[in-house]
Amino acid sequence: MLSYDVVIVGAGGAGMMAALSASEDKSLRVACLSKIFPTRSHTGAAQGGINAAMGYRDANDSPASHFMDTVKGSDFLADQDAVEFFTSNMPKVISELNYYGVPFSRDENGRIAQRPFGGASSPRTCYSADKTGHVILHALYEQCLKNGVKFHNDWHLLSLAVNNGHFEGIVAMDIRSGEIHAIQAKSVVIATGGFGRVYWSRTTNAINMTGDGTAACFNAGIPLKDPEFVQFHPTGLASTGVLLSEACRGEGGYLINKDGERFMARYAPGKMELGPRDLVSRAIETEIKEGRGFGEGMQSYVLMDLRHLGEKRIMERLPQVRELAMDFEGVDLIKEPVPIRPSCHYTMGGIHISDYQTCSTPIEGIHAAGECCCVSIHGANRLGGNSVADVVLFGKYAGLGAKESAKRRSFTTTEKLSEETEKWMEKFRTIRHKKTGINMFKIRDELAETMWNNVGIFRTESEMEKAFKKVSELLEKYKDAVIGDSSEKYNMAFINYVEIENILKLAKAITMGALNRKESRGSHSRADYPIRDDANFLKHTLIYQDGDQYRLEYSPVKVTKYQPEERKY
Repeated sequence: MLSYDVVIVGAGGAGMMAALSASEDKSLRVACLSKIFPTRSHTGAAQGGINAAMGYRDANDSPASHFMDTVKGSDFLADQDAVEFFTSNMPKVISELNYYGVPFSRDENGRIAQRPFGGASSPRTCYSADKTGHVILHALYEQCLKNGVKFHNDWHLLSLAVNNGHFEGIVAMDIRSGEIHAIQAKSVVIATGGFGRVYWSRTTNAINMTGDGTAACFNAGIPLKDPEFVQFHPTGLASTGVLLSEACRGEGGYLINKDGERFMARYAPGKMELGPRDLVSRAIETEIKEGRGFGEGMQSYVLMDLRHLGEKRIMERLPQVRELAMDFEGVDLIKEPVPIRPSCHYTMGGIHISDYQTCSTPIEGIHAAGECCCVSIHGANRLGGNSVADVVLFGKYAGLGAKESAKRRSFTTTEKLSEETEKWMEKFRTIRHKKTGINMFKIRDELAETMWNNVGIFRTESEMEKAFKKVSELLEKYKDAVIGDSSEKYNMAFINYVEIENILKLAKAITMGALNRKESRGSHSRADYPIRDDANFLKHTLIYQDGDQYRLEYSPVKVTKYQPEERKY
């Protein structure tokens, strides 16, 4: 049995910041598990930038302004104590990243360059061309290697072992060998990213974003907080959903309908294309619904026009965006507008964090950071540039929290850990030799279609009830799924099989939360309840798993400085 003081699951921005923080204590053995090579983690797909009130581009900007923008952007569902902690600490974290060697773009004075992003009152998004997440990931990986973090690459989390509320360790598979390992640990940081692949074919998320850590915590008894809040990015490429960064609009791109109008004047006359993501996504879908888009049905789209920026500016600040448009749409955006449509992008909800300063969960020794969890700083809608900021800042504090947990806790018995490991070994043996059953990919595709059509950008009770029933049926069908691969080594079919159960469980929680929230707030837009209802729903959803049944509770939102008001841009 493997044994570490601190185990980090996930090697994206949050996971590697956590590993870096925890490994500062040389007396602790720190390991990081990743189901892909660390520098291929999804943080690398973050293009546009990372928010911090450095005051370089606008001397009047401040953490207080960043705080207000984030709370307003969240449609007042964010916990304001956590947001203030986040915005006040971000400038220091940017300086740390700069020290670690992140090659930020620079302004004419040699300071870190900043650009405007949606929903922000000042241009505070620090960036490295349009590859910000990529360069941060590489710098953090170098620092982790320097600190002696032990990496287990191509390892997949299967479950957490929790015995009567006591954390014992984790069960994971070494994908290369097919061996299932028990790993004893004093503390763990779950940093496995979001679960946008619930909407499988219409998402900006990488193919491995299946909520593995979120589902493992849910199965271990930790509630999911606010799962109904799913962000749809306004500018996914029309045919694939692949992300075109908000930097396109930050640099001055226009959104155009088939009549040639810059239609955002109808929806956010003050901010235009730089309105918050939920508002811009709904505006695009409204244009399409009302017949002012191009194409038909799922092939409908509007255009994003960057031609007026000129070749020099596009090549200097948006080279990767241009490449993506050429590769996936066959369009050179120096010469012509690119077809775009909203795509599932980010999950504001996730593992319930009970203490934002240590990123701890209700089970001692289990911490979480990044998109897999809900701190909550994004509330009902995340502002662009706040996600990379979230992963590095709360990744750091999760690592510090896990370090303290490891020093405080001792290794426990491994009774539950051994039992969980045996259970997974048996499951792997059985499913590999199963010859008949339901095709698991058919289940996955039915789930994606159900969620996009019924729990998407616009929602109604009847559609969501249909989705809840369908997802419950798919969970039943899943029990008879077949993977069609008997191999032991590199059995990716088995990994897909585990991932599909994860997204099914999380989809059911998304739908349950959305059905019960009878209001419209941020990304959660209901045609049958179009008004935000602070009297009844200024509260967080908490969903627990009791066997096969889900139980829903609510908890209060922390309001410190800003009372809810109508959200206008």
